[in-house]
Amino acid sequence: MKFILKLFEIAIHLDRYIGDVIKQFGLWTYLLLFFVIFAETGFVVTPFFPGDSLLFAVGAVASLGQLHITSLYFLLSAAAFLGNITNYWIGYRLGPGIFKKENARFLNKNYLEKTHRFYEKHGGKTIIIARFLPFIRTFAPFVAGIGRMTYWKFMLFSAVSSFLWVALFLFGGYFFGNLPVVKKNFSLVIVAIIVISVVPAVAGYLRERKTRRLEDVAGQKKAGF
Repeated sequence: MKFILKLFEIAIHLDRYIGDVIKQFGLWTYLLLFFVIFAETGFVVTPFFPGDSLLFAVGAVASLGQLHITSLYFLLSAAAFLGNITNYWIGYRLGPGIFKKENARFLNKNYLEKTHRFYEKHGGKTIIIARFLPFIRTFAPFVAGIGRMTYWKFMLFSAVSSFLWVALFLFGGYFFGNLPVVKKNFSLVIVAIIVISVVPAVAGYLRERKTRRLEDVAGQKKAGF
């Protein structure tokens, strides 16, 4: 039992223990990293696993030659993508059971249909933006599965978001992770990267909403309302 708890502690704080893990496990470190990145979005119940901070820390370690950066990039991008796919199917399978009651107050089929329409219309942007937001990225694919987002669209945007996310944090750590100022302000750097990466997508989304609102108002005026 103590051994299992120790492994769990290492997993949720792998960004802190990465140096010791490499010394102790060698090449098995790649498998452990794959599992943690996969689990963070693959299982609905593990949003507390490290994601952004782990990628950044691993990139910094790779810059010292202890891990191979190219192998890490493709391996962890695949882990993030497969995690999304797994979580989607969990939501897809559980959806009918969750929403099977016709007159449930909060979980009725009407809400399921609304969720489906939302993800068909805004699902791509949602999946990409959510990938850069801790905790939210764990639940976005689950809800997409519940809402029956078209699978090929989900796969496409999941792939794009996964490769972008891993690239940003992994290579960010690789090129900047060992700078003294970054080491001293590690948490602030992670938050700053998240904010900077999300701002363009959010701005585009808000701009599109504003444009649609203006078009609706113009349409109503034209119709005589």
